[in-house]
Amino acid sequence: MPRRENDHLSMQDALSAFIKKNNLQEGMDKVDVRTAWANLMGNGVLNYTTDVELKRDTLFVSLSSSVLREELSHGKTKIITMLNEELGKELIKKLVLR
Repeated sequence: MPRRENDHLSMQDALSAFIKKNNLQEGMDKVDVRTAWANLMGNGVLNYTTDVELKRDTLFVSLSSSVLREELSHGKTKIITMLNEELGKELIKKLVLR
C-alpha cells in the first residue's frame, strides 16, 4: 500500500500536486487560455470567436468576421501581453488570427 506524502495539505496544494504528477498542466493551460480570452476580449469579440486553441506556445483564434480579424491583427503584441499577464506566466509567444 502506498504511503501518504502529507496528512495536511490545502486543496490548492493537493490539486497542484495531482496535476503535476499526472502531467496535466498542458491541458489545464489550454482551458485557462480560453477563459482568459473570454475575460479580456468581452462579449463583442467573443460573439465572433469560433475557436480558441493553444498549440505549444502559439495561440490560434478563429474569427467569423474578417473586419474584426484585421482590427485585432494590429494589436497582436498587446493582446499577447495582456493574455500572459492574465495567465500569470509567459505561455503565449505567437498569436495567429484566422
